[in-house]
Amino acid sequence: MTNALLPDEKPVINSRFPASLPGHWLDQWNEQLESQTAIKRVEWAMENLPSKFVLSSSFGIQSAVMLHMLTQIDANIPVLLTDTGHLFPETYQFIETLAEKLKLNLHVFSAKESVAWQMAKYGEEWAKDETSLKAYNRRNKVEPLERGLDQLNAGTWFSGVRRQQSEHRETLSVVSILRGRFKVHPIIDWSNKDIHQYLTKFDLPYHPLWEKGYVSVGDVHSTRPLTLGMDESDTRFGGMQRECGLHTDGDGI
Repeated sequence: MTNALLPDEKPVINSRFPASLPGHWLDQWNEQLESQTAIKRVEWAMENLPSKFVLSSSFGIQSAVMLHMLTQIDANIPVLLTDTGHLFPETYQFIETLAEKLKLNLHVFSAKESVAWQMAKYGEEWAKDETSLKAYNRRNKVEPLERGLDQLNAGTWFSGVRRQQSEHRETLSVVSILRGRFKVHPIIDWSNKDIHQYLTKFDLPYHPLWEKGYVSVGDVHSTRPLTLGMDESDTRFGGMQRECGLHTDGDGI
């Protein structure tokens, strides 16, 4: 694959505001990238899209794949984690394990108000209704992510979301534009089998809660293991939402 993937000449891209990019460029890129490997997608993005490059990670069940893949290409790529303060103890341990194993350039961002302050001010927002849950996610996930991307001066950010994970993600392409930045999904078309094979090949771990039946891991208060009769979407937020707002446009939904 050639690095350019362009019919004649490169468009002029504003690194922070790419929304002016003609739609046909994005369509053509995605048409050609769809048939490429995950590594080729990363390499193309790093040669053609605006720097600086940042990888966001939840340190969830399968996060070791993207953390390993991206650090093999750029060992010092900033890894951005949004910490709600409500993660499982096993998640914090997993972060420590992978940070050491992969020598991660880790940057952690949290809400401006502490967990205790939010509890006193808002109560258990995640348990009230969908509107309160959106507010919780916006304050603890979306705003810290955007603040982190700003502080890291990110022009392009990588994410490990996959089409198999949710109805919304089924519609995502390899390259998109979200909230004024390029966003790249190198493993968007990977199956659970692909994930397992990669982790096995490079001797990488699943999240510790994988062995306890968790197929997706977020906050302690909003995550359940998958049991008989449940869909994967039922394991997060009691099935009320699958997306927390990090990967969707709009008001934090």
